[in-house]
Amino acid sequence: MNQSDSADHNDTLTSGISAPPMPGSAMTADIASQPKVYAHFVDSQGAHVAQVAAAIAQNRPKSIVFVARGTSAHAALYGAYLAEVRLGLRASIAAPSSITLYGARHEFADCLVVGVSQSGGSPDIDQVLQAAGASGAQTLAITNNSDSALAHTAHHHIDLQAGKELAVAATKTYTSELLALLLLIEGIRGRDPQVDAFVADLPELARTVLDDPAPGQLASRYRFASQMITTGRGLGYPTARETALKLMETSYLPVLAFSGADLLHGPLAMVDSQLPILAFMGNGPGGAAMVEVAQRLSQQQADLVTIGPKGTDAAVHALATPDVEERFSPLLDVLPMQQLALSMALQRGQNPDAPRGLQKVTKTV
Repeated sequence: MNQSDSADHNDTLTSGISAPPMPGSAMTADIASQPKVYAHFVDSQGAHVAQVAAAIAQNRPKSIVFVARGTSAHAALYGAYLAEVRLGLRASIAAPSSITLYGARHEFADCLVVGVSQSGGSPDIDQVLQAAGASGAQTLAITNNSDSALAHTAHHHIDLQAGKELAVAATKTYTSELLALLLLIEGIRGRDPQVDAFVADLPELARTVLDDPAPGQLASRYRFASQMITTGRGLGYPTARETALKLMETSYLPVLAFSGADLLHGPLAMVDSQLPILAFMGNGPGGAAMVEVAQRLSQQQADLVTIGPKGTDAAVHALATPDVEERFSPLLDVLPMQQLALSMALQRGQNPDAPRGLQKVTKTV
């Protein structure tokens, strides 16, 4: 076989065989799709969420309990803050193991219990909603799978309709959960023109944030970091928690997430110039409270990066995001952090699409 024949033979053998996807291509696509996912959710589910909110408001729950795991737990934490601030209701995050492992039976009467789960397939979340419903609670499931066990268990269901998430790490389903919770809580409170205006602008605001190259540049600075801290207060704290998780599961980087208040109660002692800290500073009371935290971190010579519309002179770097009300900022501030996690993983030689040891659906009891 001459050289030309050999080349033809190799072409025949490899024809029809697609090259493996590039590392990070799935997560890149998921992140980039979020402006369209936001718009689609509002168009397809906005009216339904309003109906669910009206039904819940008519029953006048006295408290709200959220049940979630992983990334969805950070969305639930946002919902809990929003419920307490905007509705004046006591809100909490349930410990599923108290029911599933210890057999406790809680009194859920006059309570709204919300299960938040991308897959809707984790048995422990489902069992808590079953117990809550049997105890007289209103129950609501927020999932990306309308045929899931959780969706069938709950009295009400909100379908995220985010489409299939290609990467293991949740991105577009997380932000869809945030939007669903925002519309739900504000819908229970009563229609707010400011919410309507923000939601109308949200897809374009998200595109603007995602077009900023700053997260990739930040990733180059911190690619060799051995640990990190993320911090925020109030409505900014869930974003700090979610950012830490994204960095841990994609870059295998140990990241501790603290409330800005808790950071000052002990962990501040470990801060020095070698420790990168990502601080979320929204336009509201939580962001204002972070100013003192940033100043204390600066006194410790921390390598401080602020994420938000204003920042502070105490920061070494500032990553600017749109100047919106603090209750809206989690839907935008997390976007560059997703990009940071993606870029850092790639620069550290990892594939963020398929983190080791992880599966897309995690089932716990």
